[in-house]
Amino acid sequence: MVDLLNHDLVQNHEVKHIRYEQRPVLGRDGKPVEGLHQVWLTLDNEAQLNSYTTSAVKDMILGLRRASADRRCVNVVITGAGNRSFCTGGNTAEYASYYASRPLEYLQYMRLFNDMVTGILTCDKPVICRVNGMRIGGGQEIGMACDYSVAGDHARFGQAGPVHGSAPDGGATDFLHLYVGFAYAAESLSLCEPWSAHKAMRLGLLNDIVPVHKKADGTYVPNPLAVTDRYSDEHGRIVFGEWKTGAAADAAKAEAKALSVDLAPLDQVVDRLATKLLHTFPDCTRKTLESLRKKKLEHWFQNAETSRSWLSLNMNTEAAAGFAAFHYGDRNEREIDFVLLRKRLAEGVRFDEALIDEVLPPSARARRKAEQK
Repeated sequence: MVDLLNHDLVQNHEVKHIRYEQRPVLGRDGKPVEGLHQVWLTLDNEAQLNSYTTSAVKDMILGLRRASADRRCVNVVITGAGNRSFCTGGNTAEYASYYASRPLEYLQYMRLFNDMVTGILTCDKPVICRVNGMRIGGGQEIGMACDYSVAGDHARFGQAGPVHGSAPDGGATDFLHLYVGFAYAAESLSLCEPWSAHKAMRLGLLNDIVPVHKKADGTYVPNPLAVTDRYSDEHGRIVFGEWKTGAAADAAKAEAKALSVDLAPLDQVVDRLATKLLHTFPDCTRKTLESLRKKKLEHWFQNAETSRSWLSLNMNTEAAAGFAAFHYGDRNEREIDFVLLRKRLAEGVRFDEALIDEVLPPSARARRKAEQK
């Protein structure tokens, strides 16, 4: 036996802020293959919708490097804990309470975030995004850096930046148009209206979706909240995948409440994909994905550093207002007064603490002041 060298970046690192697991990879007979495995990296912050903290980003970087160097690893799976959210992006509590108005600190944070995305794009293993719920903001960017994405059809996909004080420059402005084209990318990135999994599948963002809403008798049904019949409306617009509205939406919400969410079908899709990857030449597969990833990397390396600098400076202005509104505001009051902000800026008012305080929703203003005392 050859005494093989250890190529981990940090040897014996204890992962604390995500879950790093070796899971079986199945052969074509459905049985675990001895001596080989998948590596699952799970964002483990379910209470905060698997938003990533600074510490979690560090663990994800090292986890990706460890999995990439793992000779027995067939593929990597990135997912989130629970069944509500894959990832909703950066941790807004950390953003609002620490990084807001500290641009140099956020500059260092974005170095870590950029390294995480680059780590996905340069991983020596195929990377599968297992979308177990909302994939929003930075979560969407992590997902699009992956090679494959499979989702439960309860998932939502989209950005939040221009509504909550940032720009989706952590990968979304680099990657999304490669999946869905410029027009749909511009719509999603700027308007921040989430897509259903069915719409994301129709537009080319996903490899597969599966129903995960389960009746009491054990049967699965498509997401009640989305239009899942393939037809066009009276204006010729494609309706498939759009969210139901009006009375139909009310009925769908009531139906969904009576159902449980079971991700077993999603895990089966992940295992089937891993089995298919298992039965390919590893170097040929790696080179194929490397060649394909060049399209993403071309945009990513062209923009990541300048985006990092802009995003850090933005922490002094719109991000300081937007993240405070989202973090401190009540559930239905998480956006600033956009009209007032635009009027004040048109009048030449400085973007300072007084302006931020003026445009915050009342609940956010009160809670922020209380916590700053």
